[in-house]
Amino acid sequence: MGHARGACASRAAEAQAQTPHAQSLSGGALRIRIIAVGERMPRWVDEVVEDYTRRLSGSLKLAWAQVPAGQRSTRADPAQAMQIEGRRILDLLKPQEFLVALDERGAQLATRELASWLAGRMNDGRDLAFVIGGPDGLAAEVVARADLQLSLSKLTLPHPLVRVVLAEQLYRAHTVLSGHPYHRD
Repeated sequence: MGHARGACASRAAEAQAQTPHAQSLSGGALRIRIIAVGERMPRWVDEVVEDYTRRLSGSLKLAWAQVPAGQRSTRADPAQAMQIEGRRILDLLKPQEFLVALDERGAQLATRELASWLAGRMNDGRDLAFVIGGPDGLAAEVVARADLQLSLSKLTLPHPLVRVVLAEQLYRAHTVLSGHPYHRD
């Protein structure tokens, strides 16, 4: 049930088409969980993530969950560590959550496309979960469970930076939807 790159882009386009000019936020707050592999982030990462989480607290309820990384060594198989991380992630997911797997092979969206996609998710009413994998990526089972694979960049980004970029982009998309001047084209 894994999603090919074309299917991901198609889903993102469908979501965008459903709400192409969303400029207002709907009723209740959308709950978004970000599940990330790795527990020890630099202080600057925690500070920036907390700042964006606080800024969003009115209409998007952002919550962070961390799962321990699987043990890696020069003699261990990275796939085994990914499997352990995958089980930990899947154990945290709720069946009804719309799962977005962050993956370098996923669909790429411009800021306004992300905002339109987010508006569609807000109208859909399902809670969202974003998953950030470990140093070797996400286990196949997690990718297969995903409703969408999303890439923040074609570049390989360090995992602490992914947390910051995702938090900022969710905030930026929210400001587009609410008409706040933070984002400029």
